[in-house]
Amino acid sequence: MEAVAFLILGLVAGLAAATLGIGGGVIYVPALATFFAFSQHVAQGTSLAVIFPTVIVATWLHAKRDRVKWRTAILVGGGGIVGGLAGSAIALSLDPALLRRLFAVLLIVIAARLLSK
Repeated sequence: MEAVAFLILGLVAGLAAATLGIGGGVIYVPALATFFAFSQHVAQGTSLAVIFPTVIVATWLHAKRDRVKWRTAILVGGGGIVGGLAGSAIALSLDPALLRRLFAVLLIVIAARLLSK
């Protein structure tokens, strides 16, 4: 039954990521931590791993319709690699409760900005 729940979670997050352009982590991390009792560190690490196949498929489909600015993607991706290395080191050094609170604050700030526009 858990496998079915994970497949449904992937379906929902994949649809949201590809349709709305949001990072799947906005859905994966809270869902894994809340519904599947993953620790914050494990939820974040798992989220990063499961986003990979979604990104490949969605990017390929968008690229087929010439809807990817490759120069921008490469430059931002390069920054993302450096940020990913630094962010992972920081996240792994933080207490799980603090990390969860920081993630919650980020979601609240994003929601407030979206609602105010």
